[in-house]
Amino acid sequence: MAYEARNYEQLLGIDGMSDPLMKNHFTLYQGYVANTNKLADTLTQMLKDGKAATPEYAELKRRFGWEFNGMRLHEYYFGNMVKGGKGLDSGSELYQKLAADFGSYDNWQKDFKGTGAMRGIGWVVLYLDAVANRLCNVWINEHDAGHLAGGVPLLVMDVFEHAFMIDYGLKRADYIEAFFKGIDWSAVARRCANAPKATL
Repeated sequence: MAYEARNYEQLLGIDGMSDPLMKNHFTLYQGYVANTNKLADTLTQMLKDGKAATPEYAELKRRFGWEFNGMRLHEYYFGNMVKGGKGLDSGSELYQKLAADFGSYDNWQKDFKGTGAMRGIGWVVLYLDAVANRLCNVWINEHDAGHLAGGVPLLVMDVFEHAFMIDYGLKRADYIEAFFKGIDWSAVARRCANAPKATL
């Protein structure tokens, strides 16, 4: 069954991100969905044709993870944004866990923003390590390097240039501030609450 691009037009008009920026971003995301489907179809046909041991199959197999993660990370990203933002209650379970695992909520926020300000292209992900029940901020290089095995993505921020340069040029820190104003913390909390408990 083919993957289908989701519609995120409800985000148009979000504070701090222009409609041209968002529409450009949606188009890029749709390309990842299309490429994921093309690769899945090609790999399936190559397997049927007995080409699984070829270098071409191996390279496409590696590429599949890159395209798939490009698709899925964008879905997490758009999915944890909302016009006007939805704040995180200081009495909530998630707020208390962030404070416990990082020493304070402010420490978590500084670490997340600091990770996003690092040089390079990629993503920042607040992961739940479902085995240790611990929260971690992680840098993902491009789409595929740095993911935590078994980790559950809770909050995802895109820091590829396409996410901000139309509006902010090289001012990535200003984009990060705009992103924080549009976080849908109810979506983040829901991901945390629905995360499966893991054992080794």
